[in-house]
Amino acid sequence: MSEDFMLDTDNLERRMNGAFSALKTEFASLRTGRASASMLEPVTVEAYGQRTPINQVGTVNVPEPRMVTINVWDKSLVGPVEKAIRESGLGINPQLNGTIIMLPIPELNEERRRELSRVAGQYAENARISIRNIRRDGMDQIKKAKGDGLSEDDQKLWEDEVQDMTNEHISAVDTALETKQNEIMQV
Repeated sequence: MSEDFMLDTDNLERRMNGAFSALKTEFASLRTGRASASMLEPVTVEAYGQRTPINQVGTVNVPEPRMVTINVWDKSLVGPVEKAIRESGLGINPQLNGTIIMLPIPELNEERRRELSRVAGQYAENARISIRNIRRDGMDQIKKAKGDGLSEDDQKLWEDEVQDMTNEHISAVDTALETKQNEIMQV
């Protein structure tokens, strides 16, 4: 039995990459004082009986560095889109112009920068926790295989491989967090 044990490292790697991708998406939603269409990605609106991303109910544009516009396709959704943006916690005050919602991006003050930096830190910690949970799953599979006859040397090799993979992904999260926090704190 022990000779047949193969840990699915590709699956663990894929899951850890998924946690890192989710972190990058969350980071993209944190505004840094510059307009970006990606800042609206996590915002959903109640449309047609379900939660729908804003980019699926209208066209999101960035006509200038401090302005995002949303051209809502269905006039009946202008109110719900505006409400979703107000309640999203982005700190943006939407302005209506017919079916176009304009989002002027204000300068970030020092307090808001620190707050966004803390939020980025929380996102990074959640990603680290996800990666560690995936690591634990891999280690549990190895322990189960040891109970089924995996040698201690093989167990150590597999555990080292899983730990190296974990360290690599945690390091990537830390680097991404440092980059994002520097971007947020930049005036």
